[in-house]
Amino acid sequence: MTTIKAAQKRAQAKVEYNAFLAGCPSRQLLDRISDKWVVLILCALGGDNSPRQPGAAHTDAPKAMRYSEISRLLAGVSQKMLTQTLRSLERDGLLIRTVTPTVPVTVSYELTDLGLSLHHMTRGLRNWAQTHMAEVLANRENYDSRTS
Repeated sequence: MTTIKAAQKRAQAKVEYNAFLAGCPSRQLLDRISDKWVVLILCALGGDNSPRQPGAAHTDAPKAMRYSEISRLLAGVSQKMLTQTLRSLERDGLLIRTVTPTVPVTVSYELTDLGLSLHHMTRGLRNWAQTHMAEVLANRENYDSRTS
């Protein structure tokens, strides 16, 4: 009888990931990374926090940010939601939390290589939403006027 080593099981499972299946862990990951706060945090840490014209090139570099900087930038996020989202991103290996023993303690967050690779996609999603918002609003208004 042949036993399968843990690494072999992980490799086999990786081949079998299918987000269309209810029990697949990649579905949970998709749920997490499609959250608006995740997208905005990744964009902020990726340096996408300055206004840009549609189609303009991305010129800002990824940077570490303190909790308070992220909180100020993400209008409307509660302290609880920001903390939970940052913890989940750290757990998934998408960002690094660095604690500097100062008075008061300084905590900063920055993207890992894995997080940076996801940031490139979320930047496109955010830019698409901002670029096409006027069209979407017009379509909503048109739809609502037909169905009222």
